[in-house]
Amino acid sequence: MARFRSRGRLSFRAEARQTINTRQYETGLRRVLGRMSDDVARAVDRTRIDVQNEARRRAPVKTGRLRSSIVSRAERSGRSVGYLVGTNVVYARAIEYGLDEFDIFPKNKKALYWPGARHPVAKVHHPGIEAQPYLRPAIEMTEIFFRANLSQIRGR
Repeated sequence: MARFRSRGRLSFRAEARQTINTRQYETGLRRVLGRMSDDVARAVDRTRIDVQNEARRRAPVKTGRLRSSIVSRAERSGRSVGYLVGTNVVYARAIEYGLDEFDIFPKNKKALYWPGARHPVAKVHHPGIEAQPYLRPAIEMTEIFFRANLSQIRGR
């Protein structure tokens, strides 16, 4: 779910949050290895990086600004370990969810004009933007990445 808000130095314009309930994994792994808190946290951190990279891979590229702006950070709250993946690019939400068609009207003048236009116009019709999801599909792969990262820990 994308939200707008500001948190410290990172201000996300589009973000996806994922929390992993690690209790069932931790219980089983604790029996095997005995030190699961650190290992599960490490698996979640690797998953965070995998999801971030997947979002970057899926992001449409025109200039590369959106792709390079996708970052992530770990979040811990008690026994829950999670992460946040997002971007602070203003148009990120429009790319993820698309835009319906709309008309653009002048704010301070009677007409719109730009270099290259044949003449001033009263309004411009924007056809909208088709959605090109990149964050949501990456987040949906969390369980796949997490299981793969846990199996690497088990295999050590």
